[in-house]
Amino acid sequence: MSGEKLYVEHCKGINGLEKVILREVRGFSAEVYLYGGQVTSWKNEYREELLFLSSKETFRPPKPIRGGIPICFPQFRNLGALEQHGFARTRFWSVDPDPPPFPITTSSRAFVDLILRNSEDDVKIWPHRYEFRLRVALGPGGDLMLTSRVRNTNTDGKPFTFTFAYHTYLAVTDISEVRVEGLETLDYLDHLQNRQRFTEQGDALTFESEVDKVYLSTPTKIAIIDHERKRTFVVRKDGLPDAAVWNPWDKKAKAIADLGDDDYKHMLCVEAACVEKPITLKPGEEWRGRQEISAVPSSYCSGQLDPKKIFLRN
Repeated sequence: MSGEKLYVEHCKGINGLEKVILREVRGFSAEVYLYGGQVTSWKNEYREELLFLSSKETFRPPKPIRGGIPICFPQFRNLGALEQHGFARTRFWSVDPDPPPFPITTSSRAFVDLILRNSEDDVKIWPHRYEFRLRVALGPGGDLMLTSRVRNTNTDGKPFTFTFAYHTYLAVTDISEVRVEGLETLDYLDHLQNRQRFTEQGDALTFESEVDKVYLSTPTKIAIIDHERKRTFVVRKDGLPDAAVWNPWDKKAKAIADLGDDDYKHMLCVEAACVEKPITLKPGEEWRGRQEISAVPSSYCSGQLDPKKIFLRN
């Protein structure tokens, strides 16, 4: 294997779909399909999969891929006239041969730049011109970093407005043994109750039934603790003030055609998002939104996370 191929490999995936494999020297890896511009795999140095992928996923366009990190753009959920979660996740992206310089300095060599531009079909359903640049990178320590840059390229002088989310499916051992810290006492919109606004109670989120919420004005760091695996995911985000949390539980899982009946036990979506206050760009303006996920061994102190190890990392 050549030196460059060690870090970035372009190849064919399931059903001949093009994908890019990223590898960093300590053994972490990620896979990105050009269909949807979607990360579908993220493995640690022990080759353990850290992202959930549906047991029924078939990788057959035009259906979206169920799992990994779908890109929700230019619409989150059904909050608008477009298809659920917008169209970016069902478009074929291209490798960006000449990306503009990224402001984030990283020593990573395991990264790929993708680009999605409006098609004539897209303009019929969303009458705007745009460039969406996505960089997917593995940090030296195996952190998975996604940076999105959306630019308004309209030539008619019109602004456009959109909502956005990284619809991240985390792989967990047993959803009933998972807790989420960092969202306590925050307001949220409950999609199971007509998007009514409530305030979260308690000291952490745990799961014993269906959850479909969007937390508002969330911190830049959220921790997801998988007690059974003694693993903690730390999500860091920038430019994405909201955080959606979703698990369909048993009845809804049975009703979702591309999700296995028991898959809900092994997944949790925690999604860095911008939903409550949509983003508006004038022609020539650019928006940036970034998410970084790390997976670290859980540390306990009276049943709580050790903040020195989790929340004080730069």
